[in-house]
Amino acid sequence: MNDFSAAQRSRVTMLDVAEHAGVSKASVSRFIGDDRSLLSDAIAQRIEQSISALGYRPNQMARGLKRGRTRLIGMLVADIRNPYSIAVMHGVETACRRHGYSLVVCNTDRDDEQERQHLALLRSYNIEGLIVNTLGHHRDELRELHREMPLVLVDRKVEQLDSDLVGLDNPAAVAMALAHLQERGYRDVLMVTEPFDGTSSRIERVSSFKAQIEQRAALRGAVIETVSDLTSRLKIFLDTADHGPKALFCANGIAALACTHALRELGCDLFGDVGLIALDDLDWYPLVGSGITALAQPTAQIGASAFECLLKRLRGDVGPARTVDFAAQLIVRGSTRGDLQ
Repeated sequence: MNDFSAAQRSRVTMLDVAEHAGVSKASVSRFIGDDRSLLSDAIAQRIEQSISALGYRPNQMARGLKRGRTRLIGMLVADIRNPYSIAVMHGVETACRRHGYSLVVCNTDRDDEQERQHLALLRSYNIEGLIVNTLGHHRDELRELHREMPLVLVDRKVEQLDSDLVGLDNPAAVAMALAHLQERGYRDVLMVTEPFDGTSSRIERVSSFKAQIEQRAALRGAVIETVSDLTSRLKIFLDTADHGPKALFCANGIAALACTHALRELGCDLFGDVGLIALDDLDWYPLVGSGITALAQPTAQIGASAFECLLKRLRGDVGPARTVDFAAQLIVRGSTRGDLQ
């Protein structure tokens, strides 16, 4: 037991440990590095006792830089408040920890200048690899980083960046949603999405929706964005002459929240006046009305898979860029009731 304060421990150096143990500084370096086997048991024991007595804490960053390895993984996210980002980040961090890596997360807050600054910051930390979930507007910087280290994209493609991509099988998820709505008797479907802003997954979901509506003669479909006049546009949809029972298809959790607020503002009977299915499955979905039917993304698996792709590259995999698409899981609740036929 020793009574060194935290401030005193932070000032203890490797040389202090060496002098206390009566050994060379090189021996202490071997003890805390990867060459402990080169020391005799007696010297190793003396160094261990001195480290304990002095409260010495090795500078892990300095050690990593000296060895050329920091065991740091960087992650760049567009919006850390987004539940999807949080869930994927947790999956990445869990996988990092399991393999002895630490995760450094930078939130761009959907700001291009923040993205540029964070890329420079992550490089200064000497990260070994990078996971990216942003719009990727700084393609030149990303390409330059990719030449230096492995880089994996999550959910969003970045043009002209030949990198592994992990995310959802969007066309299959859209097909699953439309098949479920049609089976439940809905005939007029309005897809609600956040503004495109170059996000490839949003564009892919809307494109798939339009293509598949064309192939389903029983369904009529349209697309709107979650802009300031969402409530009035939903009212127009609800008031339009019937093609058949109406349903909303929300392209993500943020769109689902916006629609739920708008429907409550309109005084709708949730979910009697209109059905609703949403991509993502958030904690609050079961609490709204009779519950919101969801297409759940395996976010923990997506995050873990992104890190595993990165780890393979760190271990020397130089194969062509791969795309890993996960399937959504349909979770049926009361918002798509089955009594419309």
